[in-house]
Amino acid sequence: MRYKLLGRSGLRVSELALGTMTFGNTWGWGASREESRRMFDAYAEAGGNFVDTANRYTEGTAETFLGEFLAADRDHFVVATKYTLFDRRNDPSFSGNHRKNMVRSLEASLRRLQTSHVDLLWVHAWDFTTPVDEVMRGLDDLVASGKVHYVGVSDTPAWVVAQANTMADLRGWSRFVGLQIRYSLADRAAERDLLPMARAFDLAVTPWSVLGAGVLTGKYGKAGDGDVKGRASRWDIAERDLAIGDAVASVAAESGRSPSQVAINWVRQQPGVIIPILGATRLAQLQDNLAALEFTLEPEQMQRLDEVSAIDLGFPHTFLASEGVRDLVSGGTFNLIDNHHQ
Repeated sequence: MRYKLLGRSGLRVSELALGTMTFGNTWGWGASREESRRMFDAYAEAGGNFVDTANRYTEGTAETFLGEFLAADRDHFVVATKYTLFDRRNDPSFSGNHRKNMVRSLEASLRRLQTSHVDLLWVHAWDFTTPVDEVMRGLDDLVASGKVHYVGVSDTPAWVVAQANTMADLRGWSRFVGLQIRYSLADRAAERDLLPMARAFDLAVTPWSVLGAGVLTGKYGKAGDGDVKGRASRWDIAERDLAIGDAVASVAAESGRSPSQVAINWVRQQPGVIIPILGATRLAQLQDNLAALEFTLEPEQMQRLDEVSAIDLGFPHTFLASEGVRDLVSGGTFNLIDNHHQ
């Protein structure tokens, strides 16, 4: 395990994060307390220090378990939690990005986590009702109070994040240092705007669902007769996803590795500060995922996976990248300029 700086900060976090949405079976699935503890210990023994949770995960059970597991050595770990999602249904004070819910949710998380502070507080999702300045000033006040050390943002449009960080810089408030998004070989939509924005603002990216909801684990694929193999409940998996899964399985077979490890490393080897979040319900799954650190994909393998999973970036990206527009913009000098920003 190596460590990375969390975006534009001095915070050292391990190159793989441990997700805890599976800690507890309150939702009817997930891991027991004992299995959650085994996974936490295995991650720590592998050198991991970056643990990601949220107020909503298993109705607070995940934070409660995590608080017990952290107690023996709290300051060794970088603990990240989130606010926004509801703690009480049908009560507008118990959900959203607004300051009232921000403060209330954090206090409840601190009690469950048995700690005086969290190292990173994520805005879990944008609510499109709270003003950006209210969110950023509220977060800055929490940092000033010592209850939060750094702030990040999850599941939010790129234009909102760009506005928020620009405002924070201009006003001297704490800026977002991390961006949490859904990203995998099966879902590369973040490459249109979110990932370029993250690199421009020096945001660390912590992708979730890096295994494409199971499509990239080798459980599903195409048999020789064209039938989908795997659980019958996934008969409607898109042909594109099946082709990507087959390509991942092919690279895994030639590398002597598992498809999950290949999928994780494709994400891990993308440009910028990328820290995949590992989520598992069993110790064996987590151990397999951690073994992705033992190798890297070859350039030719990365190219094959890039090609089978490529997406249309759409307007304005493909328009601006066209030869005609490039010529109009640069007056024929585009290929003469060494652009280190790209």
